[in-house]
Amino acid sequence: PMQWSPDRNAGFSKANPQQLYLPITIDPEYHYEAINVENQQKNLSSLLWWMRRMIAMRKNFKAFSRGSLEFLFPENSKVLAFLRKHEDETILVIVNLSRFSQAVELDLSRFAGSRLMELFSQNYFPAIKEVPYPVTLGPHSHYWFALRPQPQKTQSQERIIPTIENAPALPLMLSEGLRGRFERDILPNYVHHCRWFGGKARSIRELRVIEQVPVAPGRGAEFWFLEITYADGNPETYALAVEVATGDAARALQVAAPHAVIARLGGADEVVLHDAIWDGAFRDQLFAAIAAGAEWKGRSGTLRGVRGSALLDDRATPASHVLSAEQSNSSMLFENKYFLKLYRKLEDGVNPDVEITRFLSERRNFAHVPSFAGAIEYLRSKGEPTVVCLLQTAATNEGDAWELTLDAVGRYYERVLARKADLQKASASPGPLLGELIGGVYAAKAKLLGKRTGELHLALASEPDDRAFAPEPFNALSQRSVYQTMRASLRRAFDLLEKKLPTLPESFRAEAEEVLATENQILAHEQRILDHRSAAVKIRIHGDYHLGQALYTGKDFVILDFEGEPARALSERKLKRSALRDVAGMMRSFQYAAYSALWQPAMRAEDIPFLEHWADLWYRQMGSVFLQSYLKKTRGAAFIPDREPDLQVLLEAYLLDKAVYEVGYELNNRPAWVVIPIRGIKHLLQNNK
Repeated sequence: PMQWSPDRNAGFSKANPQQLYLPITIDPEYHYEAINVENQQKNLSSLLWWMRRMIAMRKNFKAFSRGSLEFLFPENSKVLAFLRKHEDETILVIVNLSRFSQAVELDLSRFAGSRLMELFSQNYFPAIKEVPYPVTLGPHSHYWFALRPQPQKTQSQERIIPTIENAPALPLMLSEGLRGRFERDILPNYVHHCRWFGGKARSIRELRVIEQVPVAPGRGAEFWFLEITYADGNPETYALAVEVATGDAARALQVAAPHAVIARLGGADEVVLHDAIWDGAFRDQLFAAIAAGAEWKGRSGTLRGVRGSALLDDRATPASHVLSAEQSNSSMLFENKYFLKLYRKLEDGVNPDVEITRFLSERRNFAHVPSFAGAIEYLRSKGEPTVVCLLQTAATNEGDAWELTLDAVGRYYERVLARKADLQKASASPGPLLGELIGGVYAAKAKLLGKRTGELHLALASEPDDRAFAPEPFNALSQRSVYQTMRASLRRAFDLLEKKLPTLPESFRAEAEEVLATENQILAHEQRILDHRSAAVKIRIHGDYHLGQALYTGKDFVILDFEGEPARALSERKLKRSALRDVAGMMRSFQYAAYSALWQPAMRAEDIPFLEHWADLWYRQMGSVFLQSYLKKTRGAAFIPDREPDLQVLLEAYLLDKAVYEVGYELNNRPAWVVIPIRGIKHLLQNNK
């Protein structure tokens, strides 16, 4: 129970105090004028807010109210620890009952291999091992953890690792006797469980190893190029570095990276064939090859190291490790100095990530991208070089702009909720108040990001004599091509939305139907680009620009990953396009951040409907701040339309096209998130009325 307000009788009654059935609290420490709901509502650090967050979190995990209860018995009796279990949920609660800091060790060996996720922050703590798990707690503090399996272990458990008896040495492993088994069973099964394999949804018709390149012959590792043919669509080529590990090295690998094991090789000792990037010596060989410009000859071509100007003359190769955040490529870090990316999907031609990074760092001295330190290329007698690895300087950072934005939006929601009562009563436009609720810190960062984006495009458009980067006219033919692409994308996405409409939640289905009915309206907005003949030019752009593609250094931003959308063909990713396509991508990313922060487990379900309106206000405001800063920096640039109406039409078309693309993507990958682009389309159409 808590007093209601600082008004007379704590806001509960207008009667004279002596007529109350029970006296109100007038003790100096807890006087109703100081301790009351109205005051605590405005203080985000108050007991009221703490209780709200705790209750909201408990509601999100059924194990708290329905689960079994199992006490743990650590040696430190001042620490209370217990497990709550319900179905597939396991919650670990640790409470320090002392007024002093305490250290405790818990026997969690039965969960070895799992990780502890702190519920409120969603941060992961170190993995649980067979040894006692150490935890340090502050005075009267507590932890709520959810036990989560290691993602990599989950993948390895789904795959049965084959065993090859009497396997020959690696150079002979693809001999006639074993090649058929590798290409028919072992490799298709392995790549299907790799996170970097992009063809999981397609049916593999055939896999062939079309190239073997020994890396430093005599040392055991090889690059295998896998040509994968599908039942439909074009074939793809993937790079896989393989190596044999024995004894202790093999056992350590199976503990540290079980998903990297391709096959077990029969014999008296433990022997495995594995992805070679998990061997430090192999990573050293890649680095040394780039530094020395070494060449490794294969059956059909040659791998060659290319040294970049940012690679220093270090006497020793920096220590390295593999980064766990593996997506369409594999990444390795060398002592926070260099970042090595192994491209898994290979295509003939220079990868735009290498091409743009090298251009910006070596020719334009653009300070806000990682510098080009080198590459490994695959050369054949005919055709362009194929980039296999990229080495660039590592950017010291505090995380990407996505994480920075989620934190900022979370604080914004807290400020909104702290003034919920006042905001519900207010009838005027929230314009002046919105800036106060957002705060000036993040707005300044969004403004800086807009400026850096403008500088990026200015640098990319600054070489008229370089055919790969020279701006090109955005003429009527180009506009017609863009419109036709938008129209085809709209048809595909809305066909899929109509097909999956019955599977959407009932509470959201009406909104989806409303947007489905706007197909002709969207098409009309996109078609307007045909009627506006702007003098703007096309340039090389980022191609997959969003908040996750910018690292925040604490003072500034570093833009990275110029590979473009990996699902698109290399030739398509290297096309010159309107710079506003990047701008639209970043503006759409603000809405994703606003809704992602809204759906955090610690958020009370009853607050979400109220906050959705403020989420929309936030992302549109931040998108506007970003856009205005970008336009200020690029004023007069050849890639920005001269006339305001032309600029508006083109930007709106790209924003709608991006939201339409997101509808199809979310329906195929995260159906619960399709509400974000659906509402984005609604807001764009409402603004254009």
